[in-house]
Amino acid sequence: MQWEKLTTREIEAVERSTPVVLNIAAIEQHGPHLPLDTDAAIGTHLLTALDRAAPDAQLILPQIKVGCSAHHADFAGTLCVPHSVLLDYVCGILESVRASGFRNLLLLNSHGGNEAIGRVIVEHFGARHSDCRIALVTWWTLAQAQLTAFTESGPFGTGHACEFETSLMMAADAIPEDTAIPAGTFHAPSFDWADGSMLKGRAGTLYRPMREISGGTGISGQPELGTRAKGERITEAVTIQLARVVADMRRAVEA
Repeated sequence: MQWEKLTTREIEAVERSTPVVLNIAAIEQHGPHLPLDTDAAIGTHLLTALDRAAPDAQLILPQIKVGCSAHHADFAGTLCVPHSVLLDYVCGILESVRASGFRNLLLLNSHGGNEAIGRVIVEHFGARHSDCRIALVTWWTLAQAQLTAFTESGPFGTGHACEFETSLMMAADAIPEDTAIPAGTFHAPSFDWADGSMLKGRAGTLYRPMREISGGTGISGQPELGTRAKGERITEAVTIQLARVVADMRRAVEA
């Protein structure tokens, strides 16, 4: 169910144990081959697949397209808001959802730069509203075990405008079929404890802008390994895991 497509009476009729899902995304550069709305397009694609599989299982809020992308700001076209603004904005939306009687809240993150503030949002809102259950998942972390099984790139092949994001944009029909995909693995190393990717965790956190991480390309990973078939497999894997989270949250309220 799409929140904004329902009437106020239809919202009133929705079971209040239904998890309400909010995608936080980004509008930022994604190398020379993917559009600025890649993170937003992927978030929409994944939630559309979830909604198609079980339309009555969750209530999907309007997407937040612009997120925290300051580390991409030296690439043309990137849009960004400060962390404090995203915190207040998301919490304001969640307050409205709570005012409508819903207490089961799930944030789906589709942009790496939103992960830190996403966790703060969960802690901030959750501590203020003990009557609510609020959770955050990032799509590549949620389905990490499944994605690891069929990645074809090395430890730094999945990061940004990479094998996975390129594949998902193909599966979503969000880029032309004849798009020229850059070849090679784009990754400028720093320290072994600070380097990571979607599938390789970091032992520590070191701030670096994407221009430095990508060696000036805007890419972190190996996009040439992206395929439509792989994007469809990623979509299926993530959708299954999202459906499991939604079901878990609903059962916990109904128990």
